[in-house]
Amino acid sequence: YVSGRLGKTLAPTSSEHHRSTTMLTAFLYPGSLFAMFFFLNLLAWAKGSSGAVPFTTMFAVLVLWFGISVPLVYLGAAAAYKRDPIGFPCRVNSIPRPIPPQPWFLRPWLLCLVGGVLPFGAVFTELFFIMSSLWQHQFYYLFGFVVLVYLILIITCAEVSIALTYFQLTAEDYRWWWRSFFVSGSSALYVFGYSLMYLGTRLQIVNVVSIMVYVGYMAMISAAFFLLTGCIGFIATFFFVRAIYGSIKVD
Repeated sequence: YVSGRLGKTLAPTSSEHHRSTTMLTAFLYPGSLFAMFFFLNLLAWAKGSSGAVPFTTMFAVLVLWFGISVPLVYLGAAAAYKRDPIGFPCRVNSIPRPIPPQPWFLRPWLLCLVGGVLPFGAVFTELFFIMSSLWQHQFYYLFGFVVLVYLILIITCAEVSIALTYFQLTAEDYRWWWRSFFVSGSSALYVFGYSLMYLGTRLQIVNVVSIMVYVGYMAMISAAFFLLTGCIGFIATFFFVRAIYGSIKVD
């Protein structure tokens, strides 16, 4: 629904754009995850591991994907395309305005490195307990606390993206769309880096296949965290920019 709503806003009359957006939403990320999961499972089968997922379970995952997830994506997109696009408070110039030279501290790679620190810091402690539960078979019982950490993560991602986007706009750089996504989403790089450090310091894994399985699963978790935090930052920034331009008069 969210991707359809945004697609309708950016391209109100392009049915081809709507179809491609819906298809990518339904298949790109889930398909990438399933391909990675299938590859890692092949490695586990080749090793003869008891943790390998049987074919019946893989087939059940496919049934859930194509029988539930994909239809729900198309239903949500259909509901979004029936609604009016989100209005912008001012007219957008069809000719891009020249962007003045930017200060060094507003370079995109530096903003991403700085912007990812705070969201990662919000989940750092809880991430240790979650990974210990996943990889060292320890009990995890702080479910109430993880909800609080998740709320803190949402607030942190929103505030970081909004603040850095505001600095960017004051420097007359209007290219905030993807940057607001990557600024908060870059925290996934820290999550993946921490998982590699956890592998070297906490886990006694020497088998190459086991290391590949661990890195593969943590890459999938980090990718999910990237999409989560990036979407939070972008949505918060989108409504922030819409609000500030709606409160001023722009010719």
